Amino acid sequence: MTVALMWEAKAADGRGAELLEWARARGAELPYEPLRRELLRAPGGRILALTWWDGPYDADVPELPDPPAELTARPVHRWRFESLGDG
Repeated sequence: MTVALMWEAKAADGRGAELLEWARARGAELPYEPLRRELLRAPGGRILALTWWDGPYDADVPELPDPPAELTARPVHRWRFESLGDG
């Protein structure tokens, strides 16, 4: 089984580049490597980090922490998904 974690944050005004670098650095500090990882950005300073891990839906896997409050416009959103394969 594979579990995917989604972590999404919205940057405070003018702080999008800083939030992106913060998320990139925290992803590199995870205690072990996910099966796959991807970092995305969208207009409005939104940053999305996706990681895929070997394990069931409720697996104990590392997650990105909350960024410093001054970098964000709102609390981080987190979702967890169980992979169903390609089709």
